[in-house]
Amino acid sequence: MTMTYQCYTAALLLIYGSLFLSGTYYCLRVFWRAAARMSELELEKRTNTNFLVKLGKSGNEIRVMSAQVYGDSAAKITVVYEWVKCFSEGRESVPDEERSGRPATSRTEENTAKIHQTVRENRRLTVKSVAEQANIDRETVRKILTADLEMRKACSETVPKELTKEQGQRRVTICQDFLERQDDILGPCHHR
Repeated sequence: MTMTYQCYTAALLLIYGSLFLSGTYYCLRVFWRAAARMSELELEKRTNTNFLVKLGKSGNEIRVMSAQVYGDSAAKITVVYEWVKCFSEGRESVPDEERSGRPATSRTEENTAKIHQTVRENRRLTVKSVAEQANIDRETVRKILTADLEMRKACSETVPKELTKEQGQRRVTICQDFLERQDDILGPCHHR
């Protein structure tokens, strides 16, 4: 099977164009899924450590077993010893406990709604300018935008992370138009 140079170039443009349109969204989804798996893996390691402590294994033995099972992602020896100590002292809970500190007061429903309205009015605002308008810390605004409102920056506009059905269909239509134009300009690609 051979392709002419023009057909090959047109095919590459179509592939890269569609990757560009969906690539950012896909990369973010992969990242967040990996982060979720990482915390599940961490809980699994702790559960296994708790089990091995109940069997009477030492911290060193647990570390060796963990390295055999998890390889490079195994917990460091100091972390293993910390959890061995906690579980040996009677702790049963595997997830992290609540930490003391000042309660969050900026990530309220009211502030989330205010930031959402501000961003809907002007999607080109920076996090810094939204923070100044809302009189909230920049990091809190960033968390509200990314975690609560599930938005991200794309070409200096804050946009929803997931496409609506209409947006997805529009992209399919655009790609089909590109294919038709390519056939009109270059003629149909003939595969041999």
